[in-house]
Amino acid sequence: MKHFFMISALLLLTSGCATLTEDFGFMPEPEPAKVIKNENTEFLTIKGPSTGKAVVAVYGFEDKTGQRKPSERMANISTAVTQGAEVWLIKALQEVGNGEWFQVVERVGLENLTKERQIIRQSRASVGDERALRPMLFAGVLVEGGIIGYDSNVLTGGAGARYLGVGPSTQYRQDIVTITMRMVSVQSGEVLISVSTTKTIISTGTSMTFFRFFDMGTNSLEAEMGHTINEPVNYAVRVAIEQSVVELIKEGARKGYWDFVK
Repeated sequence: MKHFFMISALLLLTSGCATLTEDFGFMPEPEPAKVIKNENTEFLTIKGPSTGKAVVAVYGFEDKTGQRKPSERMANISTAVTQGAEVWLIKALQEVGNGEWFQVVERVGLENLTKERQIIRQSRASVGDERALRPMLFAGVLVEGGIIGYDSNVLTGGAGARYLGVGPSTQYRQDIVTITMRMVSVQSGEVLISVSTTKTIISTGTSMTFFRFFDMGTNSLEAEMGHTINEPVNYAVRVAIEQSVVELIKEGARKGYWDFVK
């Protein structure tokens, strides 16, 4: 009889975690698929420009937070955010509004590009080929900026309850990443547009515990199970950059630098 009760308690523990969590009104954890695959619909559906694509150059998009990956036990060498955010910026500029807004020229790997063009010239000259390379496309504006803030543990909390040694508990934590972006005129050096955006990063943990004494308090059974979901920081940086590009376009339209297709 005792073993039957212990097995029943374990089955209750494994099957009733989500149900009891909802019954007690705790904060539900986000689904992994929705966290990773959520898309910014405005980023894809914003109308194109009436004047055609603008040629832009990106030289870098640096991590200026100076933050290390958060840890409660020791100092980590790993950084809190990606060191290659210019990849997300170039991709966002190419894809915003279904690719109708910007024509991006290569500047991050400009040294490699220049060397390759030089090799082509030398190879052609060695065989008497006088064909000239097409001139490189130059940009009218630069898009610059960086990740300027990563605040961890901005909001923490949790809740839990037990009845006769059985009950669920939930914990959560919120971090914030801040992006700044500006558009600079190549001819005058003037900063035409400057915007900043923030993105929250949510981490949740849910657990279920069971504790009970048997045989007049001489034996005890304790079991615990749970899981934790952390929203990827890299995903948050990508979404913040995409939203900054959208705000850059809106601010440019408000200042009269371009207009949307009617």
